[in-house]
Amino acid sequence: MLRTAAALTLSVVLVAPASAGAAEPPPRVPEQVGWGGAVSSVDADASQIGIDVLRRGGNAVDAAVATAAALGVTDPFSAGIGGGGFFVYYDARTQRVSTLDGRETAPQSATDQLFVENGKPLPFAEAMTSGMSVGVPGTPKTWQQALGKWGTLNLREAMAPAEALARRGFVVDQTFNSQIANNAARFADFTSTRDLYLPGGQPPAVGSTFRNPQLADTYRELARTDLASLYGGAVGHDLVKTVQQPPVVPGSTRNVRPGAMQISDLARYQVERRDPTHTRYRGLDVYGMAAPSSGGTTVGEALNILESTDLAEVNDVEYLHRFIESTKLAFADRLRWVGDPAFTRVPTKGLLSQEFADSRACLIKPDAVLPAPQPAADPDNPQACAATAGLSALREDAERTTHLTTADRWGNVVAYTLTIEAEGGSGIVVPGRGFLLNNELTDFEFVAPNAGVPHPNLPGPGKRPRSSMAPTIVLDHGRVVLAVGSPGGSTIITTVTQILTGRLDRKMSLLNAVAAPRASQRNAATTPAEVAFIAADTARGLEAIGHKFSQNAEIGAATGIERASDGRWRAVAEPTRRGGGAARVVKVG
Repeated sequence: MLRTAAALTLSVVLVAPASAGAAEPPPRVPEQVGWGGAVSSVDADASQIGIDVLRRGGNAVDAAVATAAALGVTDPFSAGIGGGGFFVYYDARTQRVSTLDGRETAPQSATDQLFVENGKPLPFAEAMTSGMSVGVPGTPKTWQQALGKWGTLNLREAMAPAEALARRGFVVDQTFNSQIANNAARFADFTSTRDLYLPGGQPPAVGSTFRNPQLADTYRELARTDLASLYGGAVGHDLVKTVQQPPVVPGSTRNVRPGAMQISDLARYQVERRDPTHTRYRGLDVYGMAAPSSGGTTVGEALNILESTDLAEVNDVEYLHRFIESTKLAFADRLRWVGDPAFTRVPTKGLLSQEFADSRACLIKPDAVLPAPQPAADPDNPQACAATAGLSALREDAERTTHLTTADRWGNVVAYTLTIEAEGGSGIVVPGRGFLLNNELTDFEFVAPNAGVPHPNLPGPGKRPRSSMAPTIVLDHGRVVLAVGSPGGSTIITTVTQILTGRLDRKMSLLNAVAAPRASQRNAATTPAEVAFIAADTARGLEAIGHKFSQNAEIGAATGIERASDGRWRAVAEPTRRGGGAARVVKVG
């Protein structure tokens, strides 16, 4: 995109020196309505940076990258330059949706035995906190590609506010403190992580100022070299050394297995531009992320299963029953069919066909619960009420990811989900560079669920692990209705589906749909649900049908935007989950 006078003016402002001290954080607001564009993220500082970009002439892509870079500072245990993600973009001029796949890749040395030792799969906790779990990061190249294709700023300009934030510091809140405390035992086993996040042996106190000058310097170097320093240069060599020789504290008893990533793996990495998934629901067009993400196909299949039921007319119990059963069936098919499309054929068209969904929907009974796990079905050969493709067991994904949503005055929209996988990723900070490495390769199946049956999500050289991230944009005759996404591992899919049906079918406000108590059925005998969901009267009705629930303290932390008929933007974030998010518009009104 050609640089405008507004963008040139913006660049001067964004690279101005930071103030000496951390300012009071902007307030966390779950909803704002107004003009000129919108930003919604989990963090108030990050959302404010995105809004400042919009106010100074930037577009939705510029704001998304600036917000994401800021989240790498303030929410580093969920996302950052050591990870990857999926970027979904709506262009108001062409009314087209495009996507970027910035998913991490396995090193070329990886085989399907990556997480097998002495003939047995490694315990997940040991695999997670290791060099072998680290995939080649895709987040920085995603920013570069998004700005180059659709933005008005360059990488230096877009990253400058986050660099300044890392240098001057921000006020530690309870969530930041708790995330460190949750991981203190493993953080303490790496010299670089301990020194950054456990000064004096304790997490930074709530209300204190946290600074990360190492990350600020890394941001500056990456921007100055247009990422060459990471994908082949000095930062990349430091990253590879960390993977191969994790900086374990002398005397630690933790068995930290090294990885085999090479600088050539970094140099080889490419962001992939993919066609979005697409399905029709209630006359609207729902766009999402294609494989290796399973978000687009699984959300789409669940919605297609629900298409034959008028969810606006049924009572709460029947609505939630059908929502739960639809995701149970969609997850059975996700587990069997979705993987990296460069290595396996993913039947996207079949998974999203209404004929296939109808063949699954007829299994759902109004007064009974389907046993679980359900078998998968064959989308290439739909057979009504039949499932013959075999079973796949669910392996829980880590639940710490982040999602942001932006819109601008011209009507462009971004839904962007990014991650380093588990809370704190691998637990390993690159020494001197100030950022955590992902543990994304643990999203692969360690062994095939069914012995002797090929599986689409086993590790392989250069392969991208299957993801559940589901950044979603909904259009009505080419114009944006809403955009939404969430963190939460495999619960992302159920969270997004529940929000969409709550808003589109049950006519909740977007804020109420985001705030509603959640349940997350993923083809298991028991449905994890939040306390408020289990405590509600509707849960008694669901239990009478045969549903069983287990308690999950928190499911997801969604953000979203929607367009009002008068052209105003409504930005929405979680009111309480993860301490509450931050929704912003350029001009309230």
